[in-house]
Amino acid sequence: MLKTLCALSVIAALSSSGAYAIEEGDLAPEFTLPDIHEGQPDISLADLRGKTVYVDFWASWCAPCLRSMPLINELYNKYQDQDFEVIAINVDDPVEDGQEFLLDTPLDYLIAADTDNTVLNEFAVRGMPTSFLIDKDGVVRMVHMGFRGNDIELIEAAITELLE
Repeated sequence: MLKTLCALSVIAALSSSGAYAIEEGDLAPEFTLPDIHEGQPDISLADLRGKTVYVDFWASWCAPCLRSMPLINELYNKYQDQDFEVIAINVDDPVEDGQEFLLDTPLDYLIAADTDNTVLNEFAVRGMPTSFLIDKDGVVRMVHMGFRGNDIELIEAAITELLE
């Protein structure tokens, strides 16, 4: 019940603030965020223009996020030679919560930290996990909320369609 009330509060806040969700066909908002790992260069969506990019918002407290990430890692390793990139954007504050998860689950793709939720708000994310598949021109081609058992097949099909 508390989670439902929190989710409704977030949706109400977004609605009243004039923020609108990014939809398929929209140009993805540009962003630059620090890498979650100290000492690594910042991660910029603009630097990946010309590639198909899967942007995935996640948090350490989100069980579906944590289930999806190793599967997304498999897709990344399968398609990275075809100009496919993944940016996972962690929204934990403190960021150490996300870093702790990554100690037990190392991932091969880019992982950014958005501790003040600036990019989360630019994309108007309303729930976790939420992902955006962005084409080589920066246009959002798929928005995916949540993560269930067979979602990875749907995500892979959308990726391979863009890579063709």
